Amino acid sequence: MTDPQDIAELLAGSPQNWGRWGTDDEVGALNHLDAAQVLRGVAAVRSGRVCTLQRLIGDPAGDPVWPGRKQASRRMHLDESTYESGFPEMPGGAHSSDDSIRMSLQGSTQYDALGHVWHDGRIWNDRPASSTIGEMRFAGIDPIARRGVVGRGVLLDLARHLGVEAVPAGTAFGLEDLLACAEAQGLTIEEHDVLLLRTNHLALFEADREGFYDDFCEPGLVYSPELVAWFAERGVPNLVTDTIGNEITVDPHTGFSLTLHNALMRNLGVVFTELCDFTDLVAACRELEQWDFLYAAAPLRVYGATGAPVNPLAVL
Repeated sequence: MTDPQDIAELLAGSPQNWGRWGTDDEVGALNHLDAAQVLRGVAAVRSGRVCTLQRLIGDPAGDPVWPGRKQASRRMHLDESTYESGFPEMPGGAHSSDDSIRMSLQGSTQYDALGHVWHDGRIWNDRPASSTIGEMRFAGIDPIARRGVVGRGVLLDLARHLGVEAVPAGTAFGLEDLLACAEAQGLTIEEHDVLLLRTNHLALFEADREGFYDDFCEPGLVYSPELVAWFAERGVPNLVTDTIGNEITVDPHTGFSLTLHNALMRNLGVVFTELCDFTDLVAACRELEQWDFLYAAAPLRVYGATGAPVNPLAVL
């Protein structure tokens, strides 16, 4: 057998959920998160501890962003200096502040829309890629934002499992690593769990913000037919990671990029969440010896957008 020449050839015959929830469906595997799954998530709450998972937007030292995306830029439009320069006070003497931000909608902790990545001219649910021109007319972020994501979340501490503080660039891990990590934590990954993967790779960004981008290749999941079949069989609704791209940047076996975005997001409707901060969550999980929790998130509603910022919650 010759090596595949592109993603379309590699994924020929790969599992698909197109049409499973109707031809107009725009939220994919999130359909698994029905009322029973919400209650299963609620049942995982035992201490009531709340952890937020968003990274800071507009860090003065710089945010980790995909190469080519611009840093967030925030600007004050109204502050005390405005009044000092003679701007009229409100009736009664009140002053106020106002500001704005300019940023990539995928420049911080964010959800991807299901139409974000494609190949062969078709996006999620067999719509034409031309539906992305100018705006996301199908499978944009708003259907996910309006629906929200609530269920049982599980955290796999892959950094600790691999014996490192932060998983190095270019490290590939697969299904065997996920299952071995879960076993080591005494965790059973159940059907329709929201799957959170901790690499702590962005600690390397904090340590060397310029060198971080040299020969850029993030660690992450690597494609295999077995991994895709497992996601399909388990009905994983949402993959949540602490890296910028959610999968290894360049597959060491094929040289392809965004293979799992296509195999999982485009084909199965698995929703991707990227750039999370698991610092507080992993500390709580280790302290409580509990790796499951209620997961809840709703990205910002942005018309026609391919992604949007989010501040997910994990409640243990």
